[in-house]
Amino acid sequence: MKRVKIVAAAAAIVAVACGAAMATPTGQIWIPSPDAKGFKDVTVNLTYNGRFSQKADANASYFDAGVVVGVLPFENLKLEIGVDYLTSNLQNDNFGDSHPIYFNAKLATSEDAFGIKGMPAFAVGAFNLGTYDKPELARSTRQNIIYGLAGKTFPVIGRLSAGGYYGSERALANGTNLKNMNSGVMASWDRTISEVSDKLWMGVDYMSGNNANGALSVGGSWAFTKNISLLMGVITYNPFYKPSQGEAIPGGKPAYTTQLYINF
Repeated sequence: MKRVKIVAAAAAIVAVACGAAMATPTGQIWIPSPDAKGFKDVTVNLTYNGRFSQKADANASYFDAGVVVGVLPFENLKLEIGVDYLTSNLQNDNFGDSHPIYFNAKLATSEDAFGIKGMPAFAVGAFNLGTYDKPELARSTRQNIIYGLAGKTFPVIGRLSAGGYYGSERALANGTNLKNMNSGVMASWDRTISEVSDKLWMGVDYMSGNNANGALSVGGSWAFTKNISLLMGVITYNPFYKPSQGEAIPGGKPAYTTQLYINF
């Protein structure tokens, strides 16, 4: 009963604080991180990404409720699996609302794993594994993004991570005539700001690709307790994309993100 009350309270906080979000595994602000959950660790996330603009080309805001679970009983090799429920509450006749379930998975090693001093963290995984695909309608939620990341923590600077991804061209183009939208790079910086408090974390991440997921994000989080933290940030979609006259930017207008994490 206590856990049910915590989750209900968390949902209320996110709703008041406030959507575009990805169905992601353990992540930074927008992209996955090199981290993965340990055995039997469970994290529930409640995310709301709201557009700053209400114009027609802003794209929908939406809510994401997800859970990620660690399933491998090893110290140096971790595997997590997750499922998300994404909805825009039927904004703009979003066909994805009729197929809101997405899956993700990640296999990762931590830094200095297997006793190898100086070894970076490595992660491979997949996310936005949707359940809807209609080629004849040029509509799909099966982005099926596969990625690889490496991350290394440096004194004073913090952690730097980089990698790349590849996904479904049809789903990521999502009905447009644009090509080469289904691959790109991922990069991030993150650090616990211990000079202020060990509870304060900040990060910046970037995903290229000129698709709905391409974005530059910045944000910070505060750990209220060992098991509850709240992240807030800003997501700017495809900031280096140069649209032609009257063309909308892939991903839409910038958004603010509110992400509540509850660990069990």
